[in-house]
Amino acid sequence: MGNKGIYLLIAFMCWGSSYSFGQQQVISFSSDQQQASVAFALAGQGQVAPIVLAEDDWKGVQIAADNLSQDFKRVTGTPATLLKMQDNAIGNNSSHTAIIVGTIGHSSVIDQLIKNGKIQVDQVAGKWEATLMRVVAHPFPGIEQALVIAGSDKRGTIYGIYEISRQIGVSPWYYWGDVPVVHQQNIYCLDRTMVLASPKVKYRGIFLNDEAPALSGWVHEQFGGFNHKFYTKVFELLLRLKANYLWPAMWGNAFNDDDTLNPVLADQYGIVMGTSHHEPMLRAQQEWKRYGKGEWNYQENQKVLQDFWKKGIQHMGSHESIVTVGMRGDGDMPMTEGSNIALLEKIIKDQRQIITSVTGKPASKTPQLWALYKEVQEYYDKGMRVPDDITLLLCDDNWGNLRKLPALNAKYRSGGYGIYYHFDYVGDPRNYKWINTNTIERTWEQMHLAYSYGVDQIWIVNVGDLKPMEFPISFFLDYARNPEAINYDDLPAYTTNWAKQQFGETFAQPIADIIHLYTKYNARVKPELLNSRTYSLKNYNEWNRVVDAYNALAQKSRAIYDKLPEAYKAAYFELVDFQVAASANLYRLYRAQALNHLYADQHRSVTNQFADSVRYYYLQDSLLTYRYNKINAGGKWNHFMDQTHIGYTYWQQPEHNSLPAVREITLQGKAILGIDGPDTLYLNQVPTSDNTTPPGQITLYAMGNQPADYAVKVANEKLLSLDAQKGIVKTAAAGRAIHLKVDWTKISTKQVTAIDIKGSGGVHKKITVVLSPVDIRQLPHGAYIQGKDLVSIDALGYTSDSLKFGQGIRWTALKGFGKTAGGVTPMPVNFTPLKMSRENPSISYRFYTLDSGDAHIRFYLSPTLNIWHTEGLKFAYAIDAQAPVVVNINKGFESENLWRKEVAASIRKIADKVSIKNAGLHTLTIWAISPGVVIQKMELDFGKEKQSFLGAPISYYNP
Repeated sequence: MGNKGIYLLIAFMCWGSSYSFGQQQVISFSSDQQQASVAFALAGQGQVAPIVLAEDDWKGVQIAADNLSQDFKRVTGTPATLLKMQDNAIGNNSSHTAIIVGTIGHSSVIDQLIKNGKIQVDQVAGKWEATLMRVVAHPFPGIEQALVIAGSDKRGTIYGIYEISRQIGVSPWYYWGDVPVVHQQNIYCLDRTMVLASPKVKYRGIFLNDEAPALSGWVHEQFGGFNHKFYTKVFELLLRLKANYLWPAMWGNAFNDDDTLNPVLADQYGIVMGTSHHEPMLRAQQEWKRYGKGEWNYQENQKVLQDFWKKGIQHMGSHESIVTVGMRGDGDMPMTEGSNIALLEKIIKDQRQIITSVTGKPASKTPQLWALYKEVQEYYDKGMRVPDDITLLLCDDNWGNLRKLPALNAKYRSGGYGIYYHFDYVGDPRNYKWINTNTIERTWEQMHLAYSYGVDQIWIVNVGDLKPMEFPISFFLDYARNPEAINYDDLPAYTTNWAKQQFGETFAQPIADIIHLYTKYNARVKPELLNSRTYSLKNYNEWNRVVDAYNALAQKSRAIYDKLPEAYKAAYFELVDFQVAASANLYRLYRAQALNHLYADQHRSVTNQFADSVRYYYLQDSLLTYRYNKINAGGKWNHFMDQTHIGYTYWQQPEHNSLPAVREITLQGKAILGIDGPDTLYLNQVPTSDNTTPPGQITLYAMGNQPADYAVKVANEKLLSLDAQKGIVKTAAAGRAIHLKVDWTKISTKQVTAIDIKGSGGVHKKITVVLSPVDIRQLPHGAYIQGKDLVSIDALGYTSDSLKFGQGIRWTALKGFGKTAGGVTPMPVNFTPLKMSRENPSISYRFYTLDSGDAHIRFYLSPTLNIWHTEGLKFAYAIDAQAPVVVNINKGFESENLWRKEVAASIRKIADKVSIKNAGLHTLTIWAISPGVVIQKMELDFGKEKQSFLGAPISYYNP
């Protein structure tokens, strides 16, 4: 689209890219500002204010300034001229306005302004990555007004420069997400001072990992390898996202060795480099494969390993780096049998001696980390300690659940603590690499815990291939910059504003809703774990409900795609629509397979049609992949969707996608009626709150190659009626649902009647129907009402007057969290576990039972680990005035098999036996004991638990 087309987008898109969550604006596209006066025009009438900087400033600042110049060209059509100041003189500047950028103490331009009293930098000077922006009148001869961007250090200046890029409408994802730039004729600078404060987390970055076949295929095709041409694209993205730290790709790659310009340019750009948790001393695993001699075994090969590591520190030179210390087995595996704490302590001691000897400085002057990953954490838990200046990099369980946090009042460590988190993983119980399955709600909840317990030195996240993790990457890095600025209740607004930044204002809200729901659906079960047995066909209409929900979401997404201007379609497809469409299609595929297998067992005439449906959806998956790789954005992102995701048989990915197994049958050459219905139906008056299968429904179907006749009679037509009594079921129809309708006005006590069904092939079935009346008018208000056997309670359905504070703590709603409508958790989270008392913070739920006697109560909880390694995280509950029961959510869940089951289902279920003395109104009260407990829903079940993935739908709530 040419400039004319982009002009037409202005009114439609409302310059959405200029907005950032919670950030003050210094740029406007209108001279009419009510809240702040306009200082001067940065662009207008075909001119753009020049960018002035010093010759002696950092190379990274000069690179960012050049990118800002090009960003002005993207927005206005005219680049900003770069002017280098020498001896207090500037080259030709006909506009008399400027953007002056520079680093305090490293820019003669900025230092001169400070010396002349033109700017006061006390707010940022000497701080880490801080920025001052303000308008200055007559900063230098020939300049009447200037926007001055003064950084406390190199990245402080760079972040300020890219903040202007963002505010004039250039998304950080303009290259990596194909986000278009809306043309602006006029750009104004507002007369206000803006400070970008130092980030709350010092090092914030990503790990490019598990990069084959997707990222590696694209990189080799586009750049010929993981060289500086590729990495400068990554560096720029990180800086635009105000990140500073990178673990480079390492599957078959070695950052320093593959291209000697890689580390040089990383340092020039301003990126702090490291290596992954199992690559010590800045040496890539591939470097050992290329140059190592002997075994990767310190006891047997100490001298060779020391020389190998020494070269890593020598290559580091003066480049900003964080050195990984310690040692795991070769290939990201545990060390050999018999390795012990004493050996690892010696390894780290020797590594620090190497650091000291090479740098000529105490080891404490070089940033280091020790990653407590997998079995390494066990060494720490058994008492191993490292020098205080080494950052302890704590880790999640590879599935987004933190494994360990410092104690609330842990002793201060100069190296502090960090977190290594995952948006992508290769390993047990299943790889998840294909598309985004990460909710920002769970990320916020876990990282909020981390920050609240003092983990603020390093936050790094495994992002796999980078695409298509654009949205969670943005959130992780934004949140890391200032966790105090984004509360949980801000997350919907954050998502909306991110959508606005990429796609404009018009559809920002519905796009945000789509992002929230598709990530929620994909987080329930990773697509790689999805199969025909995941959801139930038999109970709660579960398979149909989840597929219907995804279909509706895909339709909404496609409707937005169709309405978006052409310039935004490529970005929307790769950032949102593909993930929705591909996921919805995968759900259709596995439901079709489930129905195919069920219908084969029932010998339904449509069995083979559903085998064809499986083949169709399998083909659609490949066509969507082809569109992403080859067609969208002109094939720019070829290979990014090469990741296999259909046909897993164990944790490792299959070499190729494979068609799920289908069954085909040979139909008998006659008409035969099939009946899908129980021997006994139990019906009551309680409404359902979800589109579950109506309890009064029977399905009739054809089993032969001819249409089947049916006739249905009711024993007592005064009580029960049918929507169809006679008819034909065609062979091409999946079935004919017969709905039952009860006239409850004629029933005052329990009644028993029957339905008689006859059909082709001599089929005859009698179904007993038990009718249990409930006087709905007498049901209590503000309570969940039991249906058949159980009552299912939404964690958000507490009574507002039941929230009880205690010790400054309260149960807090997390709307939209987890697998359900949301969850509740005690906040603030930084409190010492409480002793059980009825005075503890509590929350209550009202429910009404039709039954009494023994029952099971089930709590659905987030699978939070025992992060403080205490007895376990706890809460307590009681029904009515019964004695409180303390529940340890970690006890009994320590085994690897249970952990695999939990993370695969993204839930932990804890059941307990209870006794309900009488039918009627009851109250469930829950007390807080430990932080970190998140409850998503509860079930009280008088019967036997039915197989399902999501559990029973929430019961009817009588308002």
